[in-house]
Amino acid sequence: MNNNCSTSVLPPLPERMRPASIEDYVGQEHLVGKGCILGNMIESGNLSSFILWGPPGVGKTTLASIIAHSTNREFYTLSAVSAGVKEVREVIDSARNSGNMFRKGGAPILFIDEIHRFSKSQQDALLGAVEQGVVILIGATTENPSFEVITPLLSRCQVFVLKSLGVDDLKKLLKRALECDPVLKEKNIELRESDALLRQSGGDARKLLNILEIVVDSQAGSKEIIIDNSIVTRCLQENVAIYDKSGEMHYDIISAFIKSVRGSDPNAAVYYLARMLDGGEDPLFIARRLCILSAEDIGLANPNAMLLANACFQIVHSIGMPEARIPLSECAIYLASSPKSNSAYLAIDKALARAKETQTAAVPLYLRNAPTSLMKDLGYSDGYKYAHDFPGHFTPLEFLPSGLEGSVFYKPQDNRHENTLASYLASCWPKYYSKKK
Repeated sequence: MNNNCSTSVLPPLPERMRPASIEDYVGQEHLVGKGCILGNMIESGNLSSFILWGPPGVGKTTLASIIAHSTNREFYTLSAVSAGVKEVREVIDSARNSGNMFRKGGAPILFIDEIHRFSKSQQDALLGAVEQGVVILIGATTENPSFEVITPLLSRCQVFVLKSLGVDDLKKLLKRALECDPVLKEKNIELRESDALLRQSGGDARKLLNILEIVVDSQAGSKEIIIDNSIVTRCLQENVAIYDKSGEMHYDIISAFIKSVRGSDPNAAVYYLARMLDGGEDPLFIARRLCILSAEDIGLANPNAMLLANACFQIVHSIGMPEARIPLSECAIYLASSPKSNSAYLAIDKALARAKETQTAAVPLYLRNAPTSLMKDLGYSDGYKYAHDFPGHFTPLEFLPSGLEGSVFYKPQDNRHENTLASYLASCWPKYYSKKK
């Protein structure tokens, strides 16, 4: 950790407390602990490209910097918000021409913050350099890389998941800041309570230190600075932050948006949609959430909802903002106004739980494919009844493996569409889908 006190104009507290060594790094023990994968990488100096995926303020940028310093490598950094293909190629050319990839320390590290915001062409520009070892790529993202990073690049990188900091980690950071920061350690600060500080930080180290600095600054000039729950709450109410698409409000607003749609309130849904768009939220992030919601919360009550949500995603991807606000509004209002059912969501989760318990359950012989004469001799496909050869296109054949007979995973819910499905299933399987069920 850097405790340099000679700087005349000090940076904000989170920057002052940014650790410079792995020994001072707090959290992510599952990755950097003794014998863990990133810990081993740092110790051995043998690096491969990887992506750090986790919520804001958990140490992604810091970890990349520490790795570069610990392995004695050149360190280039780009922000996906401001860098384009030109900047990417300039960094790659600089790394290639300098010959750093052949020196003792190894290839230089290229750190890309918010890599999920890179376009396909920007990510394509990285492929050759990563594959050839010109640079070691370390990407940082708060979004699922499976959706945001192109497949060829993702296949060349490991993905490490970082977790929100726990209470013990946050307490350690708080204690260190009060005792070691060149500004705070000179003040007479009494920490009486920390619950509000820890709760409001939401597992985000940067937010914790920002709140601490706000509380201390609010009592500038006082001989004694007191920190307790009521003072923290009052200071935060007086310093209400605007929508931060990388902070806690990002999660609060998207949560309220989803719950408003689920709760069939189109007015609240479109209001929270407007809050997100006005705050600069990525419209594709919103569109993806609508796609998930259409399957999870509307499902079989209105199967067209998923088609509309997918169409909305494609349109938003094609036209971008500001026009994308219109299909997003249309989709949000439609989904909020639609009948709801989570039967498909419940069915697959229940089936997955049973599938994990019955991995060795054998498929009945009469349901197996029989492409060879040997398989036919063994009884494969023997006894199978072709449903279309029977009245009503149905025959009461048991399709589940032995031991799972009669298991019910899908239970139709009470809405117009699923009532029709329930009637059909009850006519086919009265034993399992009677009106009582």
